[in-house]
Amino acid sequence: MLRSALVILLSLLALPAASAEPWLAGLWFGQGQPHDKSEMWLARMSPNGEFRVQFRTCRGNKGRDTIETGRWSLNGNLETITISIVNGQFSPRQDLYTMLSHTSNKQTYRLERTGFIYNSMRVSESFKMPDCGLTS
Repeated sequence: MLRSALVILLSLLALPAASAEPWLAGLWFGQGQPHDKSEMWLARMSPNGEFRVQFRTCRGNKGRDTIETGRWSLNGNLETITISIVNGQFSPRQDLYTMLSHTSNKQTYRLERTGFIYNSMRVSESFKMPDCGLTS
């Protein structure tokens, strides 16, 4: 039974994102998490529905990065993020966000599980995640 569930999950992860909106595709930078206002992230949202996000947690000048990959889709104002890999390990999870506002360069959205509000801004392809010494 577990094997069947795993096969179904992997099949769903392989489906193309039917509602991948072009305005959401691109590179987005944000800062702040519910338990750490200094944490930052850089998310690459591909038009084919795949994503890769780098999170950086800073303690003084030292940073710890986490990488998550998976798929995203948008249905109306509900964004579904299906995480499949965290730091190279299979770690499936699905997060639902309500898009509260968006322009071509800024978005505000709420994680439904916690109610936390996130803000991110579109950045250029040459943007690099800031070093911890520059933000703490």
